[in-house]
Amino acid sequence: MADAVASIAAEAGAMALDRFDTDFQRWEKTPGSPVCELDIAIDRMLKARLSTLLPEAGWLSEETADNADRLAHDLLWVVDPIDGTRDYIRARPGWCVSVALVDRGKPVIGILEAPSRDERWHAVAGQGATRNGIPLKAGDRTDFPGSRTPVDALPKADRDLVMVHKPNSIALRIAMVAADEADLVATLRWGNEWDIAAAILVASEAGAVVTDALGVPLVFNKPRPQAFGVLTSVPGIHAAAVARLADRARVGTD
Repeated sequence: MADAVASIAAEAGAMALDRFDTDFQRWEKTPGSPVCELDIAIDRMLKARLSTLLPEAGWLSEETADNADRLAHDLLWVVDPIDGTRDYIRARPGWCVSVALVDRGKPVIGILEAPSRDERWHAVAGQGATRNGIPLKAGDRTDFPGSRTPVDALPKADRDLVMVHKPNSIALRIAMVAADEADLVATLRWGNEWDIAAAILVASEAGAVVTDALGVPLVFNKPRPQAFGVLTSVPGIHAAAVARLADRARVGTD
């Protein structure tokens, strides 16, 4: 099953790469939320192919109107046809196709296809994670100060951290922890399940710890398919990261 999903995701990535840095239609769904014609075309292709592969699974995608019927399914495809559309539109490489299969609330297959970076991230629950076929292992850092985090700027309270390159795709940022290219990724806003489902399996199978911003384990296929933030880190700093973010996270959920 995982190989078939990876093959379909690779086809989607090829579709996106074929039009990358060319002229195509683009618009805003809402102010500050860009979308382009490739988001829609790839979403349709993935829905058709994945639904044929596993007809009993429900469907949740950024570019498909949500349907509460998915809640009756134990299995669910959770898809973002182009995660990091802003980078895709700007002809920057920080985007990927994200495909996850969720079983009773937990991702069991996670695929990130990032063709402009020549990267294929694969994870299967209990079987580990790879990038381009090479096994991944998160880092072993235990000191919170000095932790690497992919951000554009650091708040004053976090200036003991170290900035590293930030792709627009949150999925690729999470995967950086799996690849020991970052120690910490944290968001403090409500986010959608399709943005993170595949990536958190890649990270957790590589040994990282993934929770919401309050330190609570993530569960998928909820009636409202969102979580308050995502906190992905190497194991040795996760408790310190939760403590650092606690006051800000509580304010965000009030």
